[in-house]
Amino acid sequence: MCKTNHACMALNDKLALFMAVLLVACIAIFAPGAAQTEQDSGNERVIHVTGTGTVTTTPDQAEISLAVETENTDVKTAQAENAARMTKVINALKAAGLTEDNLSTTGYTIYPVYDDKPASSSIRWNDKIKYYRVSNTLLVSLDEIDRVGEVIDLAVASGADRVNYLSFGLSDEKSAELRSEALGRAVQYARNDADAVTTAMNLAIVGVKEIHVGGPVYPVRYAETPAYDMAMSVPTPIEPTDVDVTATVTITYLLG
Repeated sequence: MCKTNHACMALNDKLALFMAVLLVACIAIFAPGAAQTEQDSGNERVIHVTGTGTVTTTPDQAEISLAVETENTDVKTAQAENAARMTKVINALKAAGLTEDNLSTTGYTIYPVYDDKPASSSIRWNDKIKYYRVSNTLLVSLDEIDRVGEVIDLAVASGADRVNYLSFGLSDEKSAELRSEALGRAVQYARNDADAVTTAMNLAIVGVKEIHVGGPVYPVRYAETPAYDMAMSVPTPIEPTDVDVTATVTITYLLG
């Protein structure tokens, strides 16, 4: 038993130091197993390869962006004329067999067009409104891509005066089916590369450590939209462009 407080404090410090040394010794005894495992993992011989597989196919879906544009010095008149023409376009498309599921409005704008001439010799430009422009955009989705030309001609004949774009793509079902095929090709290409390298180096593949699959690629092809003559009687020819479904995998192989 310590005789003074100072002596007791010194004894407690020595005990604390002894316990700390003992704890470090225990860690040194039991830790080598975990440290060795991590080191062994770091010493694995591996090869990283990436393979890309592509499947080319014909599209089974098409989208046509059409618009009706009207201009008038009176905004209400421009709006009424636009509504009448777009209604005629929609009714004509429905009469041809399209449904609400095939048609959707994707844009509607009303904005003034100003006089682009200076009001006077001063640098201030004229803020007088020349007329109002109203634009209504309709997106037509088709599963029958052989009807694209027919739909464009019918819409133009009914009052549409602008085709914004025409695109071809794949349905979700066909995309999923072809992506599986593309993934299979990607894996095979990756393995072929790994085999070629390991054979040249007299190494052997003994397993797979990791596989990373690239995100899905949704193929879309945009076609040029033809120039239109409102009086033309010849059907518009549309030839869809093939689309590619691509998949990528990165594989880490273990070497023996």
